Amino acid sequence: MDVVVIGGGQAGLAAAFYLRRAGLSYVVLDAAPSAGGAWRHTWDSLRLFSPAEYSSLPGWPMPRTEDGNPDAAHVIDYLQRYEERYDIPVERSVHVTGVREGGEGFVVTGVDAADDDGDGDGDGDGDSRTWRAPVVVSATGTWSRPFVPAFDGRATFLGRQLHSSRYVRPADHAGRAVMVVGGANSGAQIAAELSLDPEVGEVCWCTIDEPRFLPDDVDGRELFRVASARVRGEAGARGVGGLGDIVVVPSVREARDSGALRRSPMPTRLTRSGAVWDDGMSRELDDIVWCTGFRPALRHLDGLDLPRENGHIATDGPTARGIRGLYLIGYGDWTGPASATLIGVGQWARAAVDDIVTLRDGVTARNR
Repeated sequence: MDVVVIGGGQAGLAAAFYLRRAGLSYVVLDAAPSAGGAWRHTWDSLRLFSPAEYSSLPGWPMPRTEDGNPDAAHVIDYLQRYEERYDIPVERSVHVTGVREGGEGFVVTGVDAADDDGDGDGDGDGDSRTWRAPVVVSATGTWSRPFVPAFDGRATFLGRQLHSSRYVRPADHAGRAVMVVGGANSGAQIAAELSLDPEVGEVCWCTIDEPRFLPDDVDGRELFRVASARVRGEAGARGVGGLGDIVVVPSVREARDSGALRRSPMPTRLTRSGAVWDDGMSRELDDIVWCTGFRPALRHLDGLDLPRENGHIATDGPTARGIRGLYLIGYGDWTGPASATLIGVGQWARAAVDDIVTLRDGVTARNR
């Protein structure tokens, strides 16, 4: 076995494509019971920011859609068919518990764990298993580690709280007063569709800063172009953060332009029944939706002595510093600009596999 890939979502599949093309032997370990990665857990109305032709993994274009940008079901079907098309060896319901150095490579441990809710936490009973390989590619993403910040009164609030990873549809909040927290895409989209639904009660969208909407004509195609320009080192390339934080999808545009989507500052604290602001204003709340992002799902690497930089494992693109043969793909810009997107992850998967081939060839030459 040349390579163990941990994670069978879009990043893991992109890595598998290039590993297959390079003629390397590998296995993909995935905690979920079926294909699709995090796309199996999105809210009902979520769509890609770009048309299908700008949302493809390497090698095979995503089939086009006739009714706008692809929804999650279309992406899941594409990822499943991608696995089948390239005969990718995915072992499912495998929860990887650790990676350690051993011999001339790594020892990967895990359990076969049926996980009925699909959250990848390995909470089922299963047999322990071990894999050995000189190279490990970690591609577990962030979905299984939702982040909710510490907030004064959060533990005492008696209403319903959920992270955006558990939000499904407006009908679940019919007749209820909802506070949506978070100023990025998930917060804007969820607040917009709740605000537009007449069955939902009063909606309050709270952000730390004023929301930064991208120009209305900017979608995922432009974001990828800007990110690619930064990778190429083009003069004046500033990265996607310089454009804004929120893509103005149709629901956000409608809610914003109609006045239904209005931003409020963050409250000072939560109470048992609602929230209080520093100007003395208070609101009664039934639900809070925390659209506050995710953290990298990297606990399986805790046993490795990896240097850190700016709060993350230190990397050069997808290559982890400090331990040769470890690669991280698809976690965000710190592992490569646009690496957490369908169209952007391929370039970093290819870079990782090119380095893996160089590493292998060097070892082979030394052993002659």
